[in-house]
Amino acid sequence: MTLRAARRGLVPPFIAMDVLRAANEREAAGANVIHLEVGQPGTSAPQAVLEAARSALMHERIGYTDALGIAPLRHAIAAHYQAQYGLAVDPSEVVVTTGSSAAFLLAFLAAFEAGDRVGLAVPGYPAYRNILTALDIEPVLIRVGENAHYQPTPELLADLGALDGLIIASPANPTGTMIASAELARLAGYCHDQGIRLVSDEIYHGITYETAAATVRAFGQEAVVVNSFSKYYSMTGWRLGWMLVPPDLARSVECLAQNFYISPPALSQLAALAVFGCRAELDGHVARYRANRDLLIRTLSAAGLSRFAPAEGAFYLYVDVSSLTRDSEGFCRRLLAETEVAVTSGLDFDPIDGGGWVRFSFAGSTEDVSEAARRLADWLPRMG
Repeated sequence: MTLRAARRGLVPPFIAMDVLRAANEREAAGANVIHLEVGQPGTSAPQAVLEAARSALMHERIGYTDALGIAPLRHAIAAHYQAQYGLAVDPSEVVVTTGSSAAFLLAFLAAFEAGDRVGLAVPGYPAYRNILTALDIEPVLIRVGENAHYQPTPELLADLGALDGLIIASPANPTGTMIASAELARLAGYCHDQGIRLVSDEIYHGITYETAAATVRAFGQEAVVVNSFSKYYSMTGWRLGWMLVPPDLARSVECLAQNFYISPPALSQLAALAVFGCRAELDGHVARYRANRDLLIRTLSAAGLSRFAPAEGAFYLYVDVSSLTRDSEGFCRRLLAETEVAVTSGLDFDPIDGGGWVRFSFAGSTEDVSEAARRLADWLPRMG
């Protein structure tokens, strides 16, 4: 008898991780690869976090915690909303998670039934639609572009039929675009009026270049807010995130978290308590990202690639390469093979039009980004 595999696992790969594997294989073989393919800060966690982790290993029992996270960290996250946004958040609304990835899974399971329709922008983070698909929830792709500042609007939603949910991200991956506060209020109001559950991905808050990002929590408690210690806080491998959970989903999320994860990583939680006092160090990283962004824009523009999504936040440049190719996966493979610079195909983020786009992550060191820019400037005129 032949055993079968569940169709839930038949989702597309996260192409950026496939590129990372290929780049790592080249690196292991001795190549000098520059990694612009994954959204990962080039810095370690702040020193205070590392010291807190060392202390915890020496003096704390690293065991299970409450499924919702340790109380001191939930209180610290609630205090962060008061300090950063001027918003009163009760610690009971905070759920600490095993990275933002776990937060999305918990949110989707608690908020949506199989067969529900959930809108999301393309280009956008591929794991949204792939997780929804694995859960038998229908991802409804919203084609956004320059006309909509690469973000969903009530007008675009009105053309999609009845929706049960909407996922937004500001700043967004891969575009780096943001939803202004007034537009975010309008979107939240539309979702409230239409009975659409809003899930707001805010994991790139803190990494902005012109204006600070607004949180959807400012416009009520109905939305699920997801954030993470991975991006601004430079703690990717610690696998720690958090959610602000509406009261009507709180118990569901808790029960799901208990059964799926037992608890978030204890050591990571104890270490993360120190991170909210590290803003000066972390803002220094953001200044470096800005310099890297500007360097890439200058280099690519001089080489004839001058159409980008506005990189207002996050640490990505989403670049139109359709003047050179409509096969962005082939472009990325050739770029890695001929220059040892790893970037990600736009097809990861947009299965419709992504063949003409690529994403560059500029989260690494300025030295690496500068060398990558030099290689690109030499290679792009020979592309074709």
